[in-house]
Amino acid sequence: MIAAEVTLYAYAIVLGLLGLFGLHRLYLVALLVMTSAKKRAVPIEDPAEWPMVTVQLPVFNELYVVTRLLDAVAALDYPRERLEIQVLDDSDDGTSAAVAERVAGLASAGLAVQHLRRSDRIGYKAGALEAGMGTARGEFICVFDADFVPTADFLRRAMPHFSDATVGMVQARWSHLNRGRSLLTRIQAIFLDAHFAIEHAARNQAGRYFNFNGTAGVWRRAAIEEAGGWQHDTLTEDLDLSYRAQLAGWHFVYLNDLEAPAELPESVAAFKSQQRRWTRGAVQTARKLLPRIWRAPVPLSTKLEATFHLTSNLAYVLMVLLALLVFPAMVLRAQSIGTWLLWLEAPVLLFGTGSICIYFAIAQRAVGGSWLGAVVRLPALMALGAGLALNNTLAAIRGLGGPAGEFVRTPKTAAVATTPVAGVGRYVAPLGWLPWAELALAAYFLTVVVIAIQRAMWIGLPVLVLFFGGYAYVSLLALGQAWKSRYTDART
Repeated sequence: MIAAEVTLYAYAIVLGLLGLFGLHRLYLVALLVMTSAKKRAVPIEDPAEWPMVTVQLPVFNELYVVTRLLDAVAALDYPRERLEIQVLDDSDDGTSAAVAERVAGLASAGLAVQHLRRSDRIGYKAGALEAGMGTARGEFICVFDADFVPTADFLRRAMPHFSDATVGMVQARWSHLNRGRSLLTRIQAIFLDAHFAIEHAARNQAGRYFNFNGTAGVWRRAAIEEAGGWQHDTLTEDLDLSYRAQLAGWHFVYLNDLEAPAELPESVAAFKSQQRRWTRGAVQTARKLLPRIWRAPVPLSTKLEATFHLTSNLAYVLMVLLALLVFPAMVLRAQSIGTWLLWLEAPVLLFGTGSICIYFAIAQRAVGGSWLGAVVRLPALMALGAGLALNNTLAAIRGLGGPAGEFVRTPKTAAVATTPVAGVGRYVAPLGWLPWAELALAAYFLTVVVIAIQRAMWIGLPVLVLFFGGYAYVSLLALGQAWKSRYTDART
């Protein structure tokens, strides 16, 4: 009887905490609506003299996309005498030769472009950015990851916002070159659209802290230096620096109407690898900076929002606990034990589904997409989120202790919506043991779904189906893509 009570109370606590995260999701939507009349990103006149900008391009083994990136940056409509390009190349494959050739051509055309190589990868991306700062001449630093294709007017639209001397960083919204390639890329696009169009926009408009996303943004050099520079004790050096700079008094600007096209991971293994890095790094940043945030002389609303922001990935831990507890709770209810849970369970599950629907629908409207498309794909969105739970929980646990870990790059293949992938096989994220564990979980949830139906245990059944669908999707897709990649490599 004691075990039953512990199970039910643990389940209730997990449900309550997940409901709190759902409530926060709706709070961001409300914050966006309430502050829309006082948007910070207002049109500003061009400066009398354009400032010196260094564009930094951190690169590691990006053979398929690096020349596309260099061509796009070379086409930036910005005064040539005020523009410097640094390729921060840590590659150990044929990428360096491709960069050297393209850099030589751009330099002969009159561009100030440097190809910088390090003898090691200490600090990974953060180390490369910090090393580039040693020779950068720019008063402002613009960063693009290798899979981005900035539009020619990017700097001309971003730089005028620095006429306010307190602005330390301007962040653009990511758009997606290969959004329509698959269900996986469509769902990723919807997730990211909400991150930018709701989270960034709401926090920026309301004066809360938000973050540079590691790319497609411009920094005032003084803000980087006063915040302590690029540091590599977390895997999300961008999130870490963002909070340190804002704690130092710098203000950020988010531009929802300035798009920076980029490539989404097309393999689920690459996507999960990216998610692991982001999750682990965010938890590391929370561990590093939350004590400092709560000691800072900033409003309570800012501290609370920063806490939700930096700890949001812990919701995946709660999802794993929910997955473990939901079926035992259903069995106990069927035995007329803990029927009081119905008063909590049904409202939380309905509220959670409703908040997700509103959140993604409004995000799609904000980026000019179809809100109906987001609603139609809601089951797939929720299933993918459930399927990521184990992957991201393991990353969050690692983020709570131990060293920063290795910065594992996300493979890019120059994929766009209407053209085939250029060269599969060279850069493939390792499969590992996790898909097999997820497949085992899918089998478990299929079993308990059948049992629940046989016993007419309908309350909680949608949660079981959701976890079954999520784990089946991510595991089978990963295994299928790995087999296809090996088969293709064997034939070629």
